[in-house]
Amino acid sequence: MRIAIIVEGATERVFIRHLKVFLRERVPGSMPHLDPFPTDHGIPRGDFLKRDVARLLRDGNDAVIALTDVYDGQMTFKNADDAKSKMREWVGDEPRFHPHSAQYEFEAWLLPYWPRIQELAGHNKKAPAGAPENVNHNKPPSHYIREVFRCGKRRTYIKTREANSILEGKDLAVAAKACPELRDFLNTILTLCGATPLS
Repeated sequence: MRIAIIVEGATERVFIRHLKVFLRERVPGSMPHLDPFPTDHGIPRGDFLKRDVARLLRDGNDAVIALTDVYDGQMTFKNADDAKSKMREWVGDEPRFHPHSAQYEFEAWLLPYWPRIQELAGHNKKAPAGAPENVNHNKPPSHYIREVFRCGKRRTYIKTREANSILEGKDLAVAAKACPELRDFLNTILTLCGATPLS
């Protein structure tokens, strides 16, 4: 199974390494081959996404997943459902395409590991209240993480480095339990590989 994953940037690229660790423990037989395709400028819109999906499928991928943030700085999407609906509309009737979105941004999926964030930052600032994926446009999850690092003054917050450090040795199923959009994303890959999805 070869799966292309269109991602927005460097932080999501770091995530792919931890995704592979998660899959190794859950996929029977051979691991899927994951091909990340970072855009570095947000997920392509409209016909550009359709073109990229078609090219990736022509290049021998069995499936293409697009993973975007809702929070893109331009208010393109209202929420994760809107993002997935628009991507599906842009690409059209292609059953091998699977749109997914972090609600509201990828860093929401790091919030369930708040004790690790506190440890790295060197500060005991409380986690944002409520479900991680409800931390929204007004103050996105990355702002909370950056703030605890600023308060701790142990080291400067660098998104890619901290995402990698936060996820190191962690089970993504923990975050998936608190983050339905992450669970849906993981379950798409598990299902494509014939593995048991997370409940």
